[in-house]
Amino acid sequence: MPRSHKIVYAIYIVIWAILAINPKYREDWLLENILVFIVFPTVIWLDKKYHFTLTSIIFLLIFASLHSLGAHFTYAEMKFFDPITQFFGFERNNFDRVVHFLFGLLAFRAIFELVAPGITHVKKALFFTFTVVVTISAFYELLEWLAAIIFHPELGIAFLGTQGDVWDSHKDVTAAIFGALINLAFYRSYAKLKPF
Repeated sequence: MPRSHKIVYAIYIVIWAILAINPKYREDWLLENILVFIVFPTVIWLDKKYHFTLTSIIFLLIFASLHSLGAHFTYAEMKFFDPITQFFGFERNNFDRVVHFLFGLLAFRAIFELVAPGITHVKKALFFTFTVVVTISAFYELLEWLAAIIFHPELGIAFLGTQGDVWDSHKDVTAAIFGALINLAFYRSYAKLKPF
């Protein structure tokens, strides 16, 4: 694994550790981090095996850091997003929606780098990557709901962050879809990653 990748992983560990100190709701923070405990080692293993580009690792660092920030404050009460909420006159704190959008935008490249070697045409690889991103996003919403009702039903809305919006999960998946679609505009740059 390149030294630059190790540095990025170390930066994330430091960010994660800082944001693990005195989170707003400890139980909510723990639930938000269950997937981090699984996904972070998996990403390192995949990087060792398939050799992500540095760009992909940096994109994942940005996404994971924002997720850790949301876990620290809870997505619904992320105070640093309040000025944006007030400026645009939103009725709810939309930090969670931004992070879902960034999942689609930023995780796309790493997923593409994983699936592209087995697909012979760049358009097919991009479409398959898009479907994987959407599937992961929808699956996360289901896991989030199951985790809330199984482990801590009393957290309910604090963990799910619906903020009274019955369509919250649908909008979160839609945000991820829009993030993923932006990547399709960079078709030529993806074609350069691998000779199709």
